Amino acid sequence: MKAAIFGGSFDPPHKGHEEIIKKVLQNLDIDVLFVVPTYLNPFKKKYFAAPKVRYKWVKKLLLPYKKAKVIDYELRRHRPVATIETVRYLKNKYKLDKIYLIIGADNLTSLHKWKHYDRLRKTAEFVVATRGEVEIPKKMKKLDISVDISSTTLRKKPVKAYLPKRIANDIMRYYRQHQHHNKEQNES
Repeated sequence: MKAAIFGGSFDPPHKGHEEIIKKVLQNLDIDVLFVVPTYLNPFKKKYFAAPKVRYKWVKKLLLPYKKAKVIDYELRRHRPVATIETVRYLKNKYKLDKIYLIIGADNLTSLHKWKHYDRLRKTAEFVVATRGEVEIPKKMKKLDISVDISSTTLRKKPVKAYLPKRIANDIMRYYRQHQHHNKEQNES
């Protein structure tokens, strides 16, 4: 079985993530795309939207994509999970012969910091989604993505136009409620 694995915080999921999903399904010869929301990114100290909320958003985002499946493996661990651990879990559970690991170009400069990066490189083939002007090494497969937005930017100022239609209202409502709650706490 051939699979692609696309992990991330998805805090929140946006049109760039959806374009990556579409391009993976169109351009890679795979049986399934596993989309894996993190509990907490190993390189971050906190998340904004709760893990269960992000899981629901991703699940709803994937509804029209029959070959895509959201995996809650990292969420069930209730801790940061290294990518190598998730890759091994999926490889064993689904008897995967070929694994593509989808990453954003913004991760290229820190790949050497990923736990067991050398083993990961031998287990999976990296496929890099373009981001801004970041140069992709010629030896790596590339996905040309034309949506230049980040979850960080959207957390600061949610813009509905950058959110996938199926989940835009859910995300906007969550942020309005959460920001209102934070504002009340700051005033007391």
